[in-house]
Amino acid sequence: MAVLHGNGDFQSNGCDREREDGCEEDETHLRDGRERTGMNVAVVTVGDELLAGRTTDTNATWLCERLADRGVSVERVTTVPDRVADIARVVNEYRAEYDAVLVTGGLGPTHDDVTMEGVAAALGRAVEEHAAALAWLEDDGYARDDLASGTTDLPAGARALHNETGVAPGAALESVYVLPGVPTEMKAMFESIAEEFTGTPTHRDTVVADEPESALLERIADLRERFDVSVGSYPGESVRIELEGTDEATVTAAAEWLRERVDSP
Repeated sequence: MAVLHGNGDFQSNGCDREREDGCEEDETHLRDGRERTGMNVAVVTVGDELLAGRTTDTNATWLCERLADRGVSVERVTTVPDRVADIARVVNEYRAEYDAVLVTGGLGPTHDDVTMEGVAAALGRAVEEHAAALAWLEDDGYARDDLASGTTDLPAGARALHNETGVAPGAALESVYVLPGVPTEMKAMFESIAEEFTGTPTHRDTVVADEPESALLERIADLRERFDVSVGSYPGESVRIELEGTDEATVTAAAEWLRERVDSP
């Protein structure tokens, strides 16, 4: 993937095994370099099965969509294995760079559920039984003896996040939010904290052009001069041009202007 910065310079943006979904290998982005308003966050998904391709990472896509709907900018999506050191290193790095870090997967009492331990290590905390999390489960009908050892262990000082559709609790501490990997559980838990993620909502429109992407560069540059919008260009059988901005009328006007100047499929 190549990125076009506001000064027109191209810079390579490589991908590594810690998958960063800003790197979309089949798509070329044209970005205007405008500063975004609101929170910027990173999403970290945990699981050997994700890196091996045995499970599709739908959690990251869903979270990015929901955060974007709230006007929050997702700057990184990274997948790490079920290893405490890897989780701790990435969380520690990202919490210093971004307003919040969302971590999904690896919660529970089994041998490969090490996410809480990794997050605790990143924050310099011990892992200990959380009284509120245990009380929630008891209220849901679970007896302490029914729960596997470690089910309610969270980083010390964390705020427990109740799992409305499952068992393993999540946690929030120092701008790090830890959610389950099961999609239904993750979605329900995120909705319970969604109000904590704020920004300026953006509006989007799409123009499809039946032309080579390289032939569109001058018109896209002209559009960016005329309208306060960001532009993403995604080639395939045709070229999908995504326009985004904080003012709906401006985005609509920009899309109409461009449609009049490209060949439609």
